[in-house]
Amino acid sequence: MKIAFALAAALTLLPLAAAGQSAPVPAASDWRTVTPENLLVIDTSKGRILVELEPRAAPRHAERIRTLADQGFYDGHKFHRVLTGFMAQTGDPLGTGAGGSELPDVAAEFTFRRGRDAGFAPVEGGIANGLSGLVGTLPVQTQPDAQMMVTSDFRVDANGLFCTGVLGMARSGDPNSANSQFFLMMAPNGILNGQYTAFGRILQGLDVVQSLKAGPEAEDGRVAEDPDIMTRVRTAAALPEGERLTARVLDARSAAFQARAAEIRAARGSQFSICDLEPVVEIS
Repeated sequence: MKIAFALAAALTLLPLAAAGQSAPVPAASDWRTVTPENLLVIDTSKGRILVELEPRAAPRHAERIRTLADQGFYDGHKFHRVLTGFMAQTGDPLGTGAGGSELPDVAAEFTFRRGRDAGFAPVEGGIANGLSGLVGTLPVQTQPDAQMMVTSDFRVDANGLFCTGVLGMARSGDPNSANSQFFLMMAPNGILNGQYTAFGRILQGLDVVQSLKAGPEAEDGRVAEDPDIMTRVRTAAALPEGERLTARVLDARSAAFQARAAEIRAARGSQFSICDLEPVVEIS
């Protein structure tokens, strides 16, 4: 299983300081704690990566990753395909891109039905000709809430956007062939939007992903010799008690986050994208 498509140039992420203003101080109520079951802790030969799973966008995929991680399935697996400035792929027990788990394949969740209970935080101007925002830390594009009034389930279509740090599920040419392999984005790539399942976002460790040994572009990123590996992968809920950690994220619906978004949008001007907004995280 592998994903194959053209590389896209990365958008330069603008630090808040570059906007010429200081960040507003968040209140205690502006933060939310990531549930331990949805905090994926990926220890690698290059360091630790923390990912928030987003089951509201892809419940079957989130459950599959949780199940395999807590079984120890991913321990020792290689980052067998790494393309600089694009993504790093792993999760294949064969280390070739052709393997998977003994569990059945997972049906595609390229899109999902968003209701008013999805915790959606709209972001003005995040994409051209449409509505974008965040569900948790996952960037999404969606139909407006007003459209819910004319749908039978009072929900609207939405799909995750493949910005920097987004977690996606690898598959073969069959849309319903996802199994165990996943990839982590190093840069935005809109070619994937609506074609692959996006179901999480890196909270910490993007620098680790970017430091993974890459393969040659001519060989589609295949890392033939001495690939980096995942030494241990668990949800935070499954870690030994003495190793458990807590992740707090600045809620995208909070005034502090929206003020931050407004500053970055003003600084970026017409170049602003939803992908310019990275999670604001505290780990303890």
